[in-house]
Amino acid sequence: MKRITLLGATGSVGRRALELVSAFPDALRVEGLAARGSNVALLAELCLRHKPKAVALLEAAAVDALARLLPHPRPELLSGPKGLVTLAAEADADVVLSALVGSAGLLPTMAAIEAGRTIALANKETLVMAGRLMTTAAQARKVSLLPVDSEHSAIFQCLQGHNRSEVRRILLTASGGPFRQLSRDALAHVTVADALKHPTWKMGAKITVDSATLMNKGLEIIEARWLFDLLPEQVEVVVHPQSIVHSMVEYIDGSVIAHLGVADMGIPILYALTYPERRPCPAPALNLTEVGQLTFHEPDTEKFPCLRLARQALLRGGSAPVVLNAANEVAVAAFLESRIRFAQIAELIAEALERAPARELSSIEECVAVDRETRRAAEETLRHQSVGAAGAR
Repeated sequence: MKRITLLGATGSVGRRALELVSAFPDALRVEGLAARGSNVALLAELCLRHKPKAVALLEAAAVDALARLLPHPRPELLSGPKGLVTLAAEADADVVLSALVGSAGLLPTMAAIEAGRTIALANKETLVMAGRLMTTAAQARKVSLLPVDSEHSAIFQCLQGHNRSEVRRILLTASGGPFRQLSRDALAHVTVADALKHPTWKMGAKITVDSATLMNKGLEIIEARWLFDLLPEQVEVVVHPQSIVHSMVEYIDGSVIAHLGVADMGIPILYALTYPERRPCPAPALNLTEVGQLTFHEPDTEKFPCLRLARQALLRGGSAPVVLNAANEVAVAAFLESRIRFAQIAELIAEALERAPARELSSIEECVAVDRETRRAAEETLRHQSVGAAGAR
């Protein structure tokens, strides 16, 4: 029986993970749940179904609302960033599934590593922001970082039983998002609704927009560099619209090992939660004769500059990936609120990277400080743009 603390219980990954817990009651049990607090009714329903011993909400005001919805005896209720950290570190779990979206997952995930918990990592932003610090801490405490992203799970599985020194490169596959076939001029007119229509995956709004800009793949390049201890030039991206090949590893003898499967996040989630075992996942089986054709293309970094910006941040190192991630989160939120156009997402990120001084980061606290300052500066840029636009009307 594996005991699980789930950070991000009401998101798409969290909900799918809890479906799997229900499907394997003999193997998986929930110890703790955490969420931002924007969907208290759903969280109350999950608490009644899974009976966690503790629950943490990032939004402190949501704790009272949750308490009113739960009968006695209630789980221990924690609030704010400190509450998430306490839950991640102190809940008696074998595995912490880190599935909070964005930088909110950084501190609780690091706390879980410091406490010696195995990490099932679906929150790529944590490694983007603090890759060296997090992997160093995990190695020092002999903590396993098990990838949940479909691409990184694929790479992890393709590496099993092989010598890492024999890897020539890895190939991260990208669907290309909803705008893969649009012209550069047409991208200037896409709407939020257009960006949220992903062709193959069902994900939350922020990740879906990241997929549309290809920033999601840029963040995954940085994540893969740290997860698998690779040089930046060993991580490449190939566009694969069918989303059947989830990623590939090329070895020095020219052999390429690929991981194939249907587009269902349940498969990598279950593998991470039950590793090193495999369980029969309640997901459709892959039928290659129905799929028919598998195609692959080079990504267009002129049309999708976020992918180029992410690689530049990785090569600069230090604080640059923190700046990249923070500026992207601010820009995507502004786009989802219709404050900026789709093309301005990359522009805001590029400006933040250009403006930020290069510096090395020696602690998580420094990562948090750079993240906070980048967000403040990016919001200030947005305010100035709004004022300028209003004055021009």
